[in-house]
Amino acid sequence: MDVGERLKILRKIKGISQRELAKRAGVTNSTISMIEKNGVSPSVSSLKKVLAGIPISIGDFFTIDLDNIQPDQVIFRPSEQPEIGSNNVSLKLIGATVKGRSMDILREVYAPGADTGTEMLQHEGEEGGIVIRGEIEITVGLEVYHLKAGDGYYFNSNRPHRFRNIGTVECEIVSSNPSA
Repeated sequence: MDVGERLKILRKIKGISQRELAKRAGVTNSTISMIEKNGVSPSVSSLKKVLAGIPISIGDFFTIDLDNIQPDQVIFRPSEQPEIGSNNVSLKLIGATVKGRSMDILREVYAPGADTGTEMLQHEGEEGGIVIRGEIEITVGLEVYHLKAGDGYYFNSNRPHRFRNIGTVECEIVSSNPSA
């Protein structure tokens, strides 16, 4: 398989348009088009520049098995969101299968009266979220906050914290924090 054909296949697998790749690589659209049509044979330095826009190393570009490469998963249906909660707290993890994931995005559902436990949580990083429905009491350090739908929070997770549904209906939160 020639360079142009490999570039075109890889670019399409990654979901990048010619225009976007050209922009990322700092070259013209016609340069990408000409390479893909084998109208020009790029120098090693030019090819490295183009491949940096994907990004992929020149070694991987020539050795990767394009027939078995899968596009990066972008959408995660409910059945692809593993349950990692316990008791009356449901925690659905978005993107659990993403390699090298640097953050956890969670859909949290607290039954009425549910909480994260009497022990305060404390860990590295920061976390933030927004209440989608219901209400929640969040304790951070010595402060207690009462949040309702539409309210958001953001704090340093090394501060002791706790979540508790003080309402009569389920509370749903979408949150994010660093991946462990």
